[in-house]
Amino acid sequence: MALFTFQTSINLKRHSRLAVTNSQKPQRHFSPPNQSVAAVVFGDAAQQSRLYPLTKRRSEGAVPVAGSYRLIDAVISNCINSNITKVYALTQFNSTSLNSHLSRAYSAGLLANQEFLEVIAAYQSPEDANWFQGTADAMRRCLWVLEQHPAVEFLVLPGHHLYKMDYQKLLEAHRSTRADVTVSVLGSTRDYNTGFGSFNVGSGNRVIGFEKEPDLIPVFQVQGSKFNEKFSSMGIYVINRQVMIKLLKESFPKANDLKNEVIPGAISLGLKVHAYQFDGYWEDMRSIEAYYNANMESTKKTNMKYNFHDRDFPLYTLPRHLPPSLVTDAAITDSTIGDGCILNRCSIRSSVIGPRTRVGDGAVIQDSVIMGSDIYQSVHEQSIGVGEGSFIKKSIIDKNVRIGKNVKIINRDNVLEGNNETNGYIIKSGIVVVLRGAVFPDESIL
Repeated sequence: MALFTFQTSINLKRHSRLAVTNSQKPQRHFSPPNQSVAAVVFGDAAQQSRLYPLTKRRSEGAVPVAGSYRLIDAVISNCINSNITKVYALTQFNSTSLNSHLSRAYSAGLLANQEFLEVIAAYQSPEDANWFQGTADAMRRCLWVLEQHPAVEFLVLPGHHLYKMDYQKLLEAHRSTRADVTVSVLGSTRDYNTGFGSFNVGSGNRVIGFEKEPDLIPVFQVQGSKFNEKFSSMGIYVINRQVMIKLLKESFPKANDLKNEVIPGAISLGLKVHAYQFDGYWEDMRSIEAYYNANMESTKKTNMKYNFHDRDFPLYTLPRHLPPSLVTDAAITDSTIGDGCILNRCSIRSSVIGPRTRVGDGAVIQDSVIMGSDIYQSVHEQSIGVGEGSFIKKSIIDKNVRIGKNVKIINRDNVLEGNNETNGYIIKSGIVVVLRGAVFPDESIL
């Protein structure tokens, strides 16, 4: 049985209108008094991405997932579903695709109810000729923008994680404890390297120590404190407005990184730093294998760790206005099919097929992710898509790839790790990853 995805665009009546700009000097907005929080979303994790080569020409937040979405859609959707309607997206590395997606997906051209999403791209200025040096540096240099809005708290979010969280519950915990900073951590059963370090938590969920990943080096520990439990950080922080300004401008004016410098520094200064435990599904896309498994989750009919079809907590994205997929005598089982595909007498099993994918007669696709195409192309000998008689298994095929007739992408030598980027592909954890725009002539075998 095939699972066909649906794209959810912004419901203007229920979730309002989000306007997007991409300039250094945004217009001033006036927010309702009950909207005290603004979200700050970082569109990329680092210059050296763990999802390479999918991030060779795009940032992590812009990587497609589940056929119709981008990773950053999960975080923006969490904000919308949590009724957080002031969102800033800070972008830098390979940000063209991400900036375009955000401005097109979350803009209705109106500012109803003063709700907006604003893209702030990295920039140089007469005062600072460098690009953003890290998350703390980016926020410090954007304070002049953030200070224009009367937010009491700032919710800091990585933009490339897949999870569902009601941020209002996190905010309620932050306010009830009267914390200066609240950090979101994974439940005690989730003990692995998230890349954001680990917090030692004492009584009353008070954070009393921090250990830096991956070596678990103690960066700060409260003298004489007895550690009760250790929790992995999710990189999600709620920081009071005045506390953030003081930390970035006065206490740590040279700090570049929030997770390793500013947050541990706040603990060392004796500020009230509290932990909020999250026990739901959370995937930080820490590897190609994790990304592949997250996509495979979208093909399940039951027991989905992340429900892409949740009507109560929907996932929003760019409405592409594509025609329905055209399926001709194809056998499709347990798969997610995006819009505008042309599938001719092929066999597709346990796979994710992105928009505008063309699959030829007799082709077989198994346990794979096909990201699709950005354009439609007339049929000719080497068109974008999967050619007749080709066989693809346990692979990730990036966008706009041309796969000829009778091509086999199957990792025939069972290589676990391999780099053949010059020929258009690499292998990670036994998964073949084909680079964007690669071309494979007829009869090729990988």
